[in-house]
Amino acid sequence: MTLKNKKILIIIGGGIAAYKSLDLIRLLKKNHMEIKTILTKSGREFVTPLSLSTLTKSKTFENIFESESEAEIDHIALSRWADIILVMPTTANFMSKLSLGKAEDLATTVLLAADKDIILVPAMNVRMWLHKATQSNLKILQDFGYLFIGPEKGEMACGEFGEGKMSSPRQIFAYLKNYFDNKNIVKKKNLKALVTAGPTREYIDPIRYISNESSGKQGYEIAIALNKLGIKTTLITGPSRLASPKGVKVKKIISADEMLVEVKKALPVDLAVCTAAVVDFKPIEMNKNKIKKDKLNFKSINFIKNNDILNFLSKNNKNRPQIVAGFSAETESVIKNSTQKMKNKNCDLIFANDVSKKEIGFNSDFNKVSMIDQNGNIKILPKNKKSFIANKIAQILLDKLIDDRNIN
Repeated sequence: MTLKNKKILIIIGGGIAAYKSLDLIRLLKKNHMEIKTILTKSGREFVTPLSLSTLTKSKTFENIFESESEAEIDHIALSRWADIILVMPTTANFMSKLSLGKAEDLATTVLLAADKDIILVPAMNVRMWLHKATQSNLKILQDFGYLFIGPEKGEMACGEFGEGKMSSPRQIFAYLKNYFDNKNIVKKKNLKALVTAGPTREYIDPIRYISNESSGKQGYEIAIALNKLGIKTTLITGPSRLASPKGVKVKKIISADEMLVEVKKALPVDLAVCTAAVVDFKPIEMNKNKIKKDKLNFKSINFIKNNDILNFLSKNNKNRPQIVAGFSAETESVIKNSTQKMKNKNCDLIFANDVSKKEIGFNSDFNKVSMIDQNGNIKILPKNKKSFIANKIAQILLDKLIDDRNIN
């Protein structure tokens, strides 16, 4: 069983939806999960410690300053014990605290010290959820790496209807099962990925070269996100000032030819994501010495096309990855040009972005992409931090990989 013996730490926040935590605990216990709970001060207004302890067969933790059981409620120990941490209901106030990085009680201290995935389950009035402050905090928390279940649309306790209703225990259970299913599949199948990132340089002489403005940020973040999902990831990167991601195998190159060599070495893989802005052409030969300005004759510099790495991966009959995804940096007719590129390259997905807009272009920390598949379906990932976009892309690619393989 996927959930058997999995350890979940549930933090119960304030809000009338807190009572649903009892139903979720019953459901999780039926599936043989180990559960510990932290009851916040406001959560205590809706759920009792006794009811939680009775259902979980474990102590309910409350106050970080309980001197009698200081060792038992150590925030580090609790966060390390869990396989995953769930906060339900997550109120607007609690989201605000987390977005500021507060550690003022046991619950917030555990979350700040956690090294596991944290899932927030929002529940609040529709106006509170749609308020600019809450939506701003949502983006901050997503960028921090928090996962979200819901909220749903529906009738609320206050009588209003709209988005803000907490997901049901059944929906939360289904999410958790899918989460651990994916983890098990990745581990069992030993899934591998390669990501290309950054620019390439094509030298005219030892001083001068042709390149572009790519920073490598999006590719680096995708490599980090895939690695976080448990996929063994190789990052093949052109010149970049970014630090090498921990846990990711990094190969640094300069030219397009060098990148192709490393891509071939990395094969076979299950998934390839080509985010690199590879220079399309190069001088036929590089001058061994610096060309003096008075002897520089542009007409005498002859260029040839570089090897197309995305095209090589997509049409590689021997070692083609199960999923090949490319990036299309465009300045006009973004969807049209990117769709054509996908067809020409024969890749499975293309992620199109408009680099003419500085706020989402090269060197920016933000991006906005349109995902296009072979059937012409378009899914827009709205403007957000590149780290958030990367997490979304990584999960989309993993889900597609699992669906395409029909892995059970």
